[in-house]
Amino acid sequence: MNFTIAAQMFTLRDYMTTPENMRETFKRVRNMGYTAIQMSGMGDVDEVKAKYIKELAEEFELTICVTHVGLNLLKENLDWAIEFHKMWNCEYVGLGALPEECRRSKETYIEFATMMNDIGKKLSEAGLKLVYHNHDFEFIKYDGKTGMDILFESFDPRYVEFELDTYWVQQGGCSPQDWIRKVDGRMGVVHFKDMGILSNREHYFAEIGSGNLDWDKIIAACDETQVKWAAIERDRGEKDPFESLEESIKFLKSKGL
Repeated sequence: MNFTIAAQMFTLRDYMTTPENMRETFKRVRNMGYTAIQMSGMGDVDEVKAKYIKELAEEFELTICVTHVGLNLLKENLDWAIEFHKMWNCEYVGLGALPEECRRSKETYIEFATMMNDIGKKLSEAGLKLVYHNHDFEFIKYDGKTGMDILFESFDPRYVEFELDTYWVQQGGCSPQDWIRKVDGRMGVVHFKDMGILSNREHYFAEIGSGNLDWDKIIAACDETQVKWAAIERDRGEKDPFESLEESIKFLKSKGL
C-alpha cells in the first residue's frame, strides 16, 4: 500500500484542552501504532501552542500530515498559517467546510472556489497545499449540478486539492470509491470514516470495518490514485474515542496497511 494511516485528532478533541492531557493523548495515539496525525479541533494556534505541538510531535515521532484551520485564519493571517505549518513540517493546510453563506447557489459556490484558488496560490508559492474537506451538503444540486461537482470544476487543480470524507460522500448519496477515483491526482489526504445504521434507520459514525462501507474497494481506490495519507476520524459516538481509534487501526492493519 502506498499510503499511511493517521489519527484525526478532532476525534480526541475533549482530551486536548490542557498541555498535560495533550501530551498524554499524543502518547496514547503513538502507543496504538499510529505514526501520523491530523491536527484539528485544537482551537486558535498561537506561538506557544504551535511550539508545544511541534515538541510533542517530535517526542512521540508523529508526523503532522494535515490540519483543519478556520477560514478567517486563511483570509486574515495567512503568513502565520504558513509559518506554523512549516514549523510542523506539515504540507497540507485543510479547510473543514465552506461557510453557510457560500452554500446558497451555484454562483456562491463559484465565488468560494475563486477565493480558495487565490489562497491556494499563495500557499503553493510557500511550498504548501490547500485541501478542502467535504460534508454531505455539497451534494445538494443547483441547476442540476451538485455543489461538489461545481467545486471540482471550479477549483484550480494547481492550488486546491480535495480531502474527501468517505462517510459524508456516502451520506450525500454517492460512492466514496468512485469519488476517490474522480479526484485522481487532486487528493493527497483522505478521511476514513465508516457509516452504520440503527434499527430506527438513523445513520451513525462507526469504527472502521464495523459499518457498511466497502473498505476493500475504498482502499484499492486510494492505492490506485496514490493517496499519501488516510486520516481516521469519528465525529462522535457511544464508544470511548481512544478505543474507537484503536479498533479502527487494528482493522486497517488486518487489511495490510
